[in-house]
Amino acid sequence: MSNIGTPTITVLYFAAASTAIGLTVERVPLPSQEPLPLTSLSELLVSRHAGKGLDKILASSQWSVNEEMVDEPENTTLKGGEEVAVICPVSGG
Repeated sequence: MSNIGTPTITVLYFAAASTAIGLTVERVPLPSQEPLPLTSLSELLVSRHAGKGLDKILASSQWSVNEEMVDEPENTTLKGGEEVAVICPVSGG
């Protein structure tokens, strides 16, 4: 493990989330050396992109960690090195 210092995750943004913040991918440092509950990630991302409406988008979105959909975010923690995708709801017509 050559990752010395602050652990980071890679966040992938799609659809409305990408449009709101103008990014498709972002490396995000975790706030401490302790694992971050996935349920706390929304607050961290919203604080990084204040005033862009990301909070409303994340409230209706799902998460994927390392290409696996997360059914129980309250039971998932991030330690650093993960790839987390914001999966926005898709509207049809």
